[in-house]
Amino acid sequence: MPTSDAEGKDWSLARFQRHLPNTVTDVGPGDGTYARLFRPAHHGVWWTAIEIHKPYVAKYKLRNTKTRTGMYDEIHVEDVRESQPHLFHRDLVICGDVLEHMPREDAVALLQGIEAAGAWNVLVSLPIVESVQGEVDGNPHEAHVHQWDAGDMDQVLASLGGSVEAMHGSTLGVWWWSRRG
Repeated sequence: MPTSDAEGKDWSLARFQRHLPNTVTDVGPGDGTYARLFRPAHHGVWWTAIEIHKPYVAKYKLRNTKTRTGMYDEIHVEDVRESQPHLFHRDLVICGDVLEHMPREDAVALLQGIEAAGAWNVLVSLPIVESVQGEVDGNPHEAHVHQWDAGDMDQVLASLGGSVEAMHGSTLGVWWWSRRG
């Protein structure tokens, strides 16, 4: 779904406010959940979106093409697995409810690539309970390809080095990985 469960959002916002990033890349923003949540908390942030499903850009008003305004300053309509590394050289990269939409090995490679590109912080949110989902509103990329559990993501993020904070809820797990120890 292009939306996200409310679980873990307050936890995520508290970490965002603690770190106050100046540059953010939101991977798979869907309806812009994180931009709507975080933008009011800290002004002057450059927001980049990488969205695979082009119709979401207009449907959720991620950018107003007439005035060049919207939730995101820069939008790339592409598969994040093919994105240029410079898009991840940010203070924060958000992978909010997106990694379950790709095979596990692709998700791990993406996180390793984000770290290698120089991201300072990574926010990951995903279902940690069985969450079967197919195509939604004609978007085949909404299908859940891999079912994660909290311990698996704990290990994946720990393998990147740095520090990891985690919140394991009843439905979602949320992690904040930071390059700084």
